[in-house]
Parts: sequence; C-alpha cells; structure tokens
Amino acid sequence: MAAYGSTMPEVHETIAEFRAVLDQSRAQGQAIGLVPTMGYLHQGHASLLRQATVDNDLAVATIFVNPLQFAATEDLSTYPRDLDHDLALADECGIAHVFMPTVAEMYPEPILTTVSVAGITARFEGAARPEHFAGVATVVAKLLAIAGPCRAYFGEKDFQQLAVVRRMVADLSMPVQVVGCPIVRDHDGLALSSRNVYLSPGQRAAAPALYRGLRAASAMAATGERSVDAVLAPLRAAVVAAPGAVLDYAAVVQADTLEPAATVVGEQRVLVAVGFGATRLLDNVGLG
Repeated sequence: MAAYGSTMPEVHETIAEFRAVLDQSRAQGQAIGLVPTMGYLHQGHASLLRQATVDNDLAVATIFVNPLQFAATEDLSTYPRDLDHDLALADECGIAHVFMPTVAEMYPEPILTTVSVAGITARFEGAARPEHFAGVATVVAKLLAIAGPCRAYFGEKDFQQLAVVRRMVADLSMPVQVVGCPIVRDHDGLALSSRNVYLSPGQRAAAPALYRGLRAASAMAATGERSVDAVLAPLRAAVVAAPGAVLDYAAVVQADTLEPAATVVGEQRVLVAVGFGATRLLDNVGLG
C-alpha cells in the first residue's frame, strides 16, 4: 500500500492524463482508491483519504467545484478554496495523484446528458435544493467513468448523497465499490463540514445541539421505543432550544432507500437539517 507523506501529489488537469495514469496502474495489478471532493479539505476529508490509502495500492483524489450542483440562487464564486492546504493535506494522507480539472475541461460544451436518481432524491435535501442531486450524480458518474474500476470513498455526513451514489452505481452496473466512511466530529460533536466556516461565533456555539439531539434520539430508540415521533422528540427539542437554529427536517428513514419509516426497527438512519442564518447544517446517526 502507498506510504503516507512520501512525496507531494502529482496534479493532473486533463482527463486524458489522469485516466492514463490510472489505466497504467491497473495494468500493473494495482487496486485504486478514489476520493472525489470539491476541495477546501478538512479532517473529515482526511479520514476518507487515509482510508483510501490503507485499502488500496494507489490512492487518488479529485478537486473540482462542480457548477452543476449549484442553484441559480447559490454563489459558486464564494465557495471556499485553499488549494495549497488541500495538496499539503493530500500529501500527508498518502495521496499520489490529484485530478484538478477546469470547468472547461469537464464541460467543454453545454452538457446535454444528466443523471437523475428517482425516489431517493425526492425528499429532504432534494426538496430543499431541487437541482442539487442531478448535478452531484452527473459529476460523480463522469468522475467514475474517467477513473475506471476502483473503490470510491464518500463520507456518511451527507448520507443522502451517499445513498444516491450507491444506487446510481448499482443501477448502472459501474465497476466501482462505493465505500461509506464514518462522520468525523469536532471536540464538541459538531460534524466537520466545509460549511462550518460560515457560522458566526454564536452560531458555532449553538451548532453542537444537532449532535446532542441525535444522540438523545438514538438513546431513545435503544430503550426499545418504536414510535418515530417519540424517538424524534428529543432531537426536535434540542434544536428548538439552540439559539438561532431553525429546524428544516428531522426524520427516521430506511438506510438504503431513505423512505420515511413508519416505525423504528431495523437498519435505519435519523436525518436532521438545521439552518443557522444562511448556513445549512446536515447531520445524521444510525439506528439498529
């Protein structure tokens, strides 16, 4: 397996160059791990990068801020970027190659083909951001087509996104193993996210209420409680009590389909989305 921090990653800006590197590695019998990102990497990303390095002979990452997943009301230009930091962190985690294309390289012409995953995208983040998951699925499908057979690593924090990618890969018989990695949290339980940089000091102090509420919901389910409303009650209460927090949704869903659960039983997930001013935070915890 690749060694951590051996050399700075080699940066590739063209599809042809990145694809050729991975094809050559596979021809030599190497297993490839791919971590797709939009950059501005933090320790949550680092956990994916490290896992890819541990599991595979060659670990690579992509950094591409994908315009397809931004709505007209969202400012693509303000998405945080720090490429020097990103490459240094990738190096520390053992990443050998980074694919960092321009928008023109990824989309040389207006894109006419998009990928839509029905059902899973209909609720929650899909309802709040109707164009988002088609943009995510399309760019991930393109990155996986460029990379070829590999393991692809995604964090469980964006659990709906992970479910969308898993279903897309299964439905389209892609030669890819999707690996979901556990959420990485700050010292007070807040899930690490690039969005956290937008929180004011007061909002940051209140934001750990999401995880406190999720833990309380999980504890309620662990007592044998089967009522969805009863399990969600302490989560909703924790969010309502947090200064400045506005609850968008709290739900118990089936872990594979994201269908809302009628009762608490089996492999399920509690999802929550909360607004702090213009900043939207997502979190979740597993049940069963």
